[in-house]
Amino acid sequence: MSSETSPINPELVEALKRLRLGRIAQTLPDRLVLADKQEMAFDELLLMVLTDEIARRDSAATENRATEAGLDKAMRLEAWDKTSKVSYDKRLLSELVSLRFLEAHRHVCILGPVGVGKTFFANALGHIACRHGYRVKFARADETLRRLRQSRFDNSRDAEMIALTTVDLLVLDDFALEPMSKEESKDVYQLFLERTGRASMIVTSNRDTAEWLAMFDDVLLAQSAVDRFKNAAYDFVVEGESYRSRQKPTVNDADPPPDSPAMKPRLHPRARARQRR
Repeated sequence: MSSETSPINPELVEALKRLRLGRIAQTLPDRLVLADKQEMAFDELLLMVLTDEIARRDSAATENRATEAGLDKAMRLEAWDKTSKVSYDKRLLSELVSLRFLEAHRHVCILGPVGVGKTFFANALGHIACRHGYRVKFARADETLRRLRQSRFDNSRDAEMIALTTVDLLVLDDFALEPMSKEESKDVYQLFLERTGRASMIVTSNRDTAEWLAMFDDVLLAQSAVDRFKNAAYDFVVEGESYRSRQKPTVNDADPPPDSPAMKPRLHPRARARQRR
């Protein structure tokens, strides 16, 4: 093999495409050079090339799961600003990152005042779950209740509830912001009842679980639902100054604006479909 990068045989490229391995052709020249320099055996080279492809497919699958879940791409744990004036139990966070709560079908309740990063941590745990093969759904609690309310009018409630109860990890953001109606209280009760002991939830809230009771329309449903959830959930409490102030946009003199305004980006048809849901 030559130590310089050379074009790949077109017939090899076509064969790789027919086997749905076309992406290998993009990195194969560099891998051949590396194999030549390190005097690799053929099976070592083959293993390296196939390992590259496995890693690429795993990464693509993770991104697809995160996109389908509705997770924020910017809210990954590695992007957390460690200089923020926010406090939380780092030992508990390490436990949650291990995803053992998913294995045990436990819940996570992320509590704290406005702006301390509750939604960030919920997204970050969702990304980690996607990375390890779990199916995740992220949604605001009010949006979820609205969809369930609307589903009663087109007889799609059963399908909507099945989607919410069968996903590996359901993330409900900003739960118990305002009082719930009688039907919404029933929906939350059913959701908590069917997921507890069977699958995990992450719920973020500005209110302590004791305050959730007053948000339900029915006291008995409230007590049953909240008791089931909180006794199966880790309490991850975040306190401190608002994290959002660190994300406030500012003008950077080193990055002047372009001469013409930016065009609206074109979305992939699947992305447009998700926006209409």
